[in-house]
Amino acid sequence: MNSNLMKRKLATTATPVITITKDGDEYTMKTASTFKTSEIKFKLGEEFEELRQDDAKVKSTITAEGNKLIHRQKNDKEVVIEREFSPEGMNAVATVNGVTSTRFYKRL
Repeated sequence: MNSNLMKRKLATTATPVITITKDGDEYTMKTASTFKTSEIKFKLGEEFEELRQDDAKVKSTITAEGNKLIHRQKNDKEVVIEREFSPEGMNAVATVNGVTSTRFYKRL
């Protein structure tokens, strides 16, 4: 089994905690699980280089629309992650190549 496939299989069983903070106009999004911890820093609307949890390097842009953050990751494919915030938590909907997945994160 190649390492990327193994990482994806492990990621499906992980229960990550996502922390988003804002300092001035810069945001930090930290994703922590028993499998791996990653952190990105970004400003809304500005492209930045990101190393995803699957170790792929992508160009990303995050914008805000109401109570949503829209995260676009581009390399050979475009991944769009819509994170919608509510008092109960965050609903993340990821779409790539016409395939969509949804994950709900409960507010702690």
